[in-house]
Amino acid sequence: MQADAHGVASVELRSVFGFNDPGRVCSGLRLHPDRERLLYPLGSALILRTIKDGQQELLQGHTNDVSCLSVSRSGSYVASGQVDCVGFKAAIIIWDYAQRGIYAQLLLHEAKVEAVDFSPDEKYLVSLGGQDDGRVVVWNVASRQAICGSPASGRSSSSCLTVQFCNTNSNLFVTAGSSALRVWELDPQNKKMEPTECRTGILKRVVTCIEISEDDQFLFCGTTSGDILKINLRTRLLSDYGPKRSSAKHGRSVSALRMLRSGHLLVGSGCGKLMLCSATGFQALKEAQLEKAVTSIALSGEDQRFFVGTEAAQMYSISCQDFRPELVSSSHRSGVKDVAICFGTSELFATCSEEDIRLWHIDKPKELLRITVPNMTCNALDFMTDGHSIISAWDDGKIRVFAPESGRLMLIIHGAHNMGVTAIAGTRNCKRIISGGGTGMVRVWELQSKGHRLLETMKEHKGTVTCVKIKGDDKECVSASSDGVCIIWDIVRFVSLKMVITNRLFRAVCYHPDIYQIITSGTDRKVVYWDAYDGSAIRELEGLLAGSITAMDISPSGSHFVTGGDDNLVRVWDYMEGVVTHVGTAHGGSITSIKLCSNSSTLISTSADGAIVLWRFPHSPT
Repeated sequence: MQADAHGVASVELRSVFGFNDPGRVCSGLRLHPDRERLLYPLGSALILRTIKDGQQELLQGHTNDVSCLSVSRSGSYVASGQVDCVGFKAAIIIWDYAQRGIYAQLLLHEAKVEAVDFSPDEKYLVSLGGQDDGRVVVWNVASRQAICGSPASGRSSSSCLTVQFCNTNSNLFVTAGSSALRVWELDPQNKKMEPTECRTGILKRVVTCIEISEDDQFLFCGTTSGDILKINLRTRLLSDYGPKRSSAKHGRSVSALRMLRSGHLLVGSGCGKLMLCSATGFQALKEAQLEKAVTSIALSGEDQRFFVGTEAAQMYSISCQDFRPELVSSSHRSGVKDVAICFGTSELFATCSEEDIRLWHIDKPKELLRITVPNMTCNALDFMTDGHSIISAWDDGKIRVFAPESGRLMLIIHGAHNMGVTAIAGTRNCKRIISGGGTGMVRVWELQSKGHRLLETMKEHKGTVTCVKIKGDDKECVSASSDGVCIIWDIVRFVSLKMVITNRLFRAVCYHPDIYQIITSGTDRKVVYWDAYDGSAIRELEGLLAGSITAMDISPSGSHFVTGGDDNLVRVWDYMEGVVTHVGTAHGGSITSIKLCSNSSTLISTSADGAIVLWRFPHSPT
């Protein structure tokens, strides 16, 4: 059976934990003019999040990561651009906000769309190409056609990073970047536009963000030098800049800039400092320290409360009165490697990504606990069945055991594997840990009251161990490897019982809880059922159309299993029939791990864009 998503029921989405790919989508957090929803990218999808209750909707249509975002003044349209491979056109999508669908798809820029913005009357959309494109293009929104285009910068060595229309004139917009600051006048009747260079005298700056005053009198430019330029838009001349003292400059750089109706500026810096500054002199009046660089500031329109996004993939709500940041949501700032659900509950789960492990409650988009090991990457993790510890596999070759209540390091196994620990699992009796490593070794560890003991090293694999699963009776385990071999081990006598050899690279393996069978998935796009007694293939299912099946789990009853892969789709399968019963579409990146809770009520999947997606499992336990 070919696993096509068309005509198959959808898995019900509960919620999505995640923010945009931090640092790559500047000004990616937007507040819709209705002041009820936040918009932000996550991988190749756009998330619409209701401020009041946190309910989420997804806009999906991009084929690669979203690189920029803009909302029209009335909120009728949303525009987003994406990145693509060199030599391919990067798409711009204009979304009909009311219909939650695609209004137009525009293809002209090469490789990347750097920035987009709507004119105040919503007749035009201006788009800026990336470094491989270098063009600025104006589009007619009604006809969905390009009006005119031009090189964004007058010099081949310069590149533009941002673009913005004026607030009262739909024929005037500004582009800025590296040694490039231009005001453009659009002539739609003759289909052309003329740039005027802004003169800044001896000051040479790289402009990262711009903001135009409400009356279009002044242009404010945030720079990588940490100061702000104030340009008179009528004369195109530098009017002021500051702070002039090096000690007063706004951190490493000015990464976000917004003007309040009061005339003050909200300034976000590359060192995580958020400041309320005067528009003359640019001295800080109030400030707050956030985690990592500020990438976005979204205003509510009434100078009372605004929202801030940071490079740490965190969103804050801040009042202009007390300037105290309140954390709205947090997420991983890079791809999630693995997820584990605490046995016996569907409410507590853990994820790992790069240097940290995070513990979550299913109903709250903020982590309960963060465990950080600087400069190390956690490859896999698991809860021990009693819930008293989290076991984790790290790329420095160590196994670390943490207490889930406090994050306290309970045990560390030094030199567990050369070339890193890549897979890990704990036995049901909570007395042993099975680990796999980068050199193909599978090791069995005994946990003792005052330490640990290596019981056995089993060496049959020639490649990295990608997955380890333990049979319910704690007497056997199965390991899958990138060498195309899957081995069933006796972990009482420490010998291999059966070996499955194929030409595929195995990515995931599962034991059926009742029948003595295993199922595997990997780079050949197939799900294969194997007889665990003789190692023969029983059945092959076509798992997806392209790419690898990277994650898999089976329900406690064995009646259903779930898969995820490079096509960003979650599939629920009937085990006996071998057919897809439901498909989940919410991820904007390749799925990296997937788990079913022990009572089969909740399904959790993670992806390479940092998203954690929670689903209602469509089948009742049987």
